[in-house]
Amino acid sequence: MKYLVVGLGNIGPEYEDTRHNIGFKILDALAKASNIFFEPNRLACTATLKFKGRTFILVKPTTFMNLSGKAVNYYLQSEKIKQENLLVITDDIALPFGTIRLKGKGSDGGHNGLKDIIKVLGNANYARLRFGVGSDFVQGKQINHVLGNFAPEEQIEMGERLEKTTAVIKAFGTIGLGRTMSEFNGK
Repeated sequence: MKYLVVGLGNIGPEYEDTRHNIGFKILDALAKASNIFFEPNRLACTATLKFKGRTFILVKPTTFMNLSGKAVNYYLQSEKIKQENLLVITDDIALPFGTIRLKGKGSDGGHNGLKDIIKVLGNANYARLRFGVGSDFVQGKQINHVLGNFAPEEQIEMGERLEKTTAVIKAFGTIGLGRTMSEFNGK
């Protein structure tokens, strides 16, 4: 059984440690813990993880956030993966820092990466794993917040949060969406 796991982010060193790049950071943590490596590929950097008889194709699009749908669609098609086996990882300002929420479908919530994926796929019926980056910003300064770096106190907690989030990814492929949501949401 194959799964496509897409971490959203922006390419370039200036974005590397920003809140908006948490999707990349989570996939990097999973790759490091699994002793696998990302390689440049068409529209993305990719890695393949084998875990409990499942194959996880990890994708970090190189198309910039607001054009993520192109990479998602390409890898769904080329890897012949059903949309129900797609998991997209993204930041979420509506959740407190480090809170994780897995959903089977839903709106874009104002997130340009999710908006483009919905547009390209023609529907919103795919799982998304949202990682809370908090909403501690002055109204109208959202872009500065998501393109800013995590606060020092958040960085201290980051290792434990990344570990939990990588466990969610593995559970999604092994015990299914429903059980994974019950086990991990809000924790």
